[in-house]
Amino acid sequence: MGTLRTLPDLKTRTIWNLSFGFFGVQIVYTLQTSSLSRIFSTIGADPNNLSFFWILPPLVGLIVQPFVGRITDRMWSPRFGRRKPFLLLGGLIAGVIMVLLPNAGSFNFSVASALMFGAICVTLLDMSSNMAMQPFKMVVGDLVNERQKTYAYSVQSFLVNASSIVAYLFPFLFTFLGAHNTAPKGVVPDSVKISFYVGLAILIACVIQAMLTVKEMPPGEYALYHEPVARDDKTSFLTYLKKAPRVFWTVGLVQFFCWGAFLLQWTYSTGAIATNAFGTTDPASPEYQAAGNWYGVVSAAMAAGAVAWALLIPRFKSHRTSYSVSLAIGAVGFLSVYFIHNQYMFILSYVLIGVTWSAMMALPFTILTNALEGEGSIGVYLGLFNCTICIPQIVMALLGKVFMTAFGGFQPTMFIVAAVMLAIGVAAVFLVKEGSNGKVRV
Repeated sequence: MGTLRTLPDLKTRTIWNLSFGFFGVQIVYTLQTSSLSRIFSTIGADPNNLSFFWILPPLVGLIVQPFVGRITDRMWSPRFGRRKPFLLLGGLIAGVIMVLLPNAGSFNFSVASALMFGAICVTLLDMSSNMAMQPFKMVVGDLVNERQKTYAYSVQSFLVNASSIVAYLFPFLFTFLGAHNTAPKGVVPDSVKISFYVGLAILIACVIQAMLTVKEMPPGEYALYHEPVARDDKTSFLTYLKKAPRVFWTVGLVQFFCWGAFLLQWTYSTGAIATNAFGTTDPASPEYQAAGNWYGVVSAAMAAGAVAWALLIPRFKSHRTSYSVSLAIGAVGFLSVYFIHNQYMFILSYVLIGVTWSAMMALPFTILTNALEGEGSIGVYLGLFNCTICIPQIVMALLGKVFMTAFGGFQPTMFIVAAVMLAIGVAAVFLVKEGSNGKVRV
């Protein structure tokens, strides 16, 4: 086989078009992560069991994303391309669930049935959003050369966090505009429902934009730049893991502590803010629902901090430095949540946490795809790498009740656990080896 060509530089506009769909898909993720605990607590979930509902999203991602990666590596539709059919299908399914999930408590179900219905909706929503999100990561690996990948993933990080700002503020904004922020016991307030409906409209617009503007390479052109993937390849996922570059495992270790920490943040933020700043643990109280809105505000601040930090990441001389510094700043942010009782001071805590989030969105996939340059099974590896996001969330979701019981149900304490996890993550970053030119040694 001849030497593979180097992918040409892309125009800035093209790189933004490749990534713009992240804005819509991230709206779904943000509404899910910011509202999930609030929705299930409002329906009637026991706070000590709250983390169990967070097992479903990463469990679905663990199963779905490697298969999406493998299938899209081996398919081509002359009309829709390689990755885009999954974007379209995922967007359609997500649209239906965006209507059903916030209404889980509105169908006169028993508490147990409403929680079960909500759990099914969460499972389908995460499956569909995973199906839509992963192709965008793969398209960057397909079309963007090594020199431009840091910029491309920084653009993705910017769009992810910009959309997060919008979605996080939705409940607070719609309450300000007159939507009811309280409802009968067990029913999710209108402020949350309207947020999901508007998010659905944005998702549809972004899916249409991506389908019209993203141009994938046909198989013949793709083969000039990437190792071919045999359509009859029966290589098992275990075999791929055995052949994975060293950086797959070292960055994956860092991922474990980062995503475990953020699972705790998503699960217990509303409860921690309600306890420390609003003086309540009762999900039926107006104060608790106000705390839910305020979590959206501080999360928007977190996303704003992430957007600003994303602009600074390319200025660091090495991935290792930017990665470790980002995680250390986030650890301070997590730790401060335990001690704060003024609702406005939480804004600073979450800005610091946003620094870590920004690095998590940009650096791991930059490092990994550089190590996989020219690899014909990049979709499989990116799908498998998603396990480093899913597994730590599953582990921490399972351990959530253990920690909550040990801490007497005091939700702010979970942020100390998160801070410790990020501190360990900082140490793990130094296992990731980089060459002088920033390319990972494998």
